[in-house]
Amino acid sequence: MFSTMIISVLRKTGLLLLLASIQMQVRAQTVQAFNYKVEKHGIFREAAVASAHPLASKVGRMILAKGGNAVDAAIAMQWALAVVYPQAGNIGGGGFMVAHLNDGRNLAIDYREMAPAAAYRDMYLDEDGSVNSRKSIDGHLAVGVPGTVAGLFASHRYAKLPMATLIAPAIELAKLGFAVTAAEARGLNSLQSRFKQFNTSGNAFIRDVPWQEGDTLVQTDLANTLMRISVAGEKGFYEGETAQLIVAEMQRGHGIITLDDLKNYKAKYRDAIIFPYKGYKVITMPLPSSGGIILQQMMGMVEPYSIGKFKHNSAEAVQLMTEIERRAYADRAAFLGDEDFVNVPVAAITNPGYLTRRMQGYQPGIAGNSEQIQAGQIPDPSEQTTHLNVLDAAGNAVSVTTTLNGSYGSKVVVSRAGFFLNNEMDDFSAKPGVANMYGLVGNEANAIAPGKRMLSSMTPTIVLKENQPYIVTGTPGGSTIITSVFQTLLNVIDFKLDAMETVNAPKFHHQWLPDVIDVEADFPEPVIEALEKMGYKVHKRGAIGRTELIIKHGENGQIEAVGDKRGDDSVAGI
Repeated sequence: MFSTMIISVLRKTGLLLLLASIQMQVRAQTVQAFNYKVEKHGIFREAAVASAHPLASKVGRMILAKGGNAVDAAIAMQWALAVVYPQAGNIGGGGFMVAHLNDGRNLAIDYREMAPAAAYRDMYLDEDGSVNSRKSIDGHLAVGVPGTVAGLFASHRYAKLPMATLIAPAIELAKLGFAVTAAEARGLNSLQSRFKQFNTSGNAFIRDVPWQEGDTLVQTDLANTLMRISVAGEKGFYEGETAQLIVAEMQRGHGIITLDDLKNYKAKYRDAIIFPYKGYKVITMPLPSSGGIILQQMMGMVEPYSIGKFKHNSAEAVQLMTEIERRAYADRAAFLGDEDFVNVPVAAITNPGYLTRRMQGYQPGIAGNSEQIQAGQIPDPSEQTTHLNVLDAAGNAVSVTTTLNGSYGSKVVVSRAGFFLNNEMDDFSAKPGVANMYGLVGNEANAIAPGKRMLSSMTPTIVLKENQPYIVTGTPGGSTIITSVFQTLLNVIDFKLDAMETVNAPKFHHQWLPDVIDVEADFPEPVIEALEKMGYKVHKRGAIGRTELIIKHGENGQIEAVGDKRGDDSVAGI
């Protein structure tokens, strides 16, 4: 039941009838959306959405049909993902939004989590100075101050519809429940023991019998939390009852987030990274995302090589891209961090001359070595996440990546509030030179400090062709996000693959350290053999990312959307 205080406020302000009316209008459409199926591919005339869950995509389409723009749809889809995709869709985590508006403005909104005021540089070191990585991955001490709710309200200034309208479908989905997919059931079952270990009370995700496909997941506590946000705005999360529930959960589990940490959190408007590539204009996310800078580096390093002359996923193409990735990730480890706290030589390491020098040691047919290839010399001075795309009929494009970091984040659900909290503190460098859960090595630039935002790999990206949206893309995948977006752009622009091939072709990844090329299980065996003959170590692994892609075809005006085969990703449109 909703708290007596909220009902009283609603009655006094006259909002109770308004909210009831909105919910009644949405309920019929939302209930119909419960009968869903995954749509992997669609071609639409006016607008399209793509996300990690078919219900979230249906919510996005519904908002567009009601007159909302791309930002409206993106906001509503994020609220919905917080309900239907609990392993990564979130209000207990953070993310980034990149947008290109039809008036020519480019937006980058940063709602990355940040370190609590009580955080300190060596908080995850044992007495002997070794990193205790479990403390930064599981449980209450791993949690950064959540940013998603602030980010959605910061985004809302560019929307058209009331926030209550955008959040109403998520409230209904939480309150009435929805059928879990087979993948969701497997995820919930695989972590039951850890859910029980790290939670201080029962919740909607813990049960004694295994979850099965088609089981209904009802999240009453989350519905109440979303209702508080609908009524009170940001304060419905960062202050009042929800904030008190978060802090009480922290205290029970020996976490360090306080009421002041929550109240002081603010989303930030950043200047988007914009750079040219072969006549196109790429718009992507700046720091504290490493993704935009590293993507700019990699696109700059590959441009002189006319990579399109090689066959897609040939040994020649993979080797060139691997050596580019190696150098870019070495720079990531050395230079990148939150620019509000450290000086990052962004202009220097994205300068074309610098990028040319970075490739001087590249030898076709011969493997590089990460021990010999370190960060570049610059002048003095100078896997769980989710992504969604929206392109509307007016030409507004939105690319959003959000995260809890690991699957289901810290595994901690806020008691009586119903949502998972992130484990983003692991994205800091707990100790210089020591890798995090994704194997990424960091340095002093990404050391822990109170109020600092941890470095991210999220890379929401939009590509313009003749100043109009052409590609809208992004993916989850931890350290593999940037290389997956890199491959996506090259697949479309240079290798001329169609949209389905671009998303579903086998992927590979190199991140400097460890010095190995990761490939998906279906990667071509002859290419693996050729790379090994060059001297590379190749490691087969599971799926790399879950790319969402929208392409606007200029020749006929059609909008094509693809959801990745690697999950329940689904598209919708009008």
